[in-house]
Amino acid sequence: MSEPRAFEILREIGIDAGHRVPHHGSKCKNLHGHRYRVQAICSGGLQASGEQQGMVLDFGFLKDEMMAEIDAPCDHGTVLWLGDPLLAEVEKACLLGTSIAELTARAKGPGFVLTEWFAGKLYLIAAVPTAENLAEHWYRRLAPRVAERSGGQATLQAIRVWETPNCSAEYRSGAV
Repeated sequence: MSEPRAFEILREIGIDAGHRVPHHGSKCKNLHGHRYRVQAICSGGLQASGEQQGMVLDFGFLKDEMMAEIDAPCDHGTVLWLGDPLLAEVEKACLLGTSIAELTARAKGPGFVLTEWFAGKLYLIAAVPTAENLAEHWYRRLAPRVAERSGGQATLQAIRVWETPNCSAEYRSGAV
């Protein structure tokens, strides 16, 4: 009896985005940017028939989903935490156009808000946008789309976010 064949695939995209870690004790508390590399790792058996026959998940399909969930809302934008004190200052200066309370209410549903502000594209998440929290956030956004796109055959195992060429964080399914 032969064992089922299990495979792992990886797709990577790159985005440029600003963020800050407001309560950090060093320069990371300042608004700054990174060239993020985001890797999605999927696993599963090979599709037996159809358009994806012989594949875990078509790399093009995975790229489409990563572009929709990560690149489109975040590339060349600013990613901030909903509790960032900077947002309250922006609200006081009437530059946001929407109250922090309204933005927070919107974020409770899908876990993020995409809006425009005086500095362009603003992506707000429920946690401080560290590499670790971005990995988990993007994992939760992408996992259902991988399952749907593969007809339930593939599973998103992990998202790895490279904040610099030598620093990364990974969030895996089943992680604590």
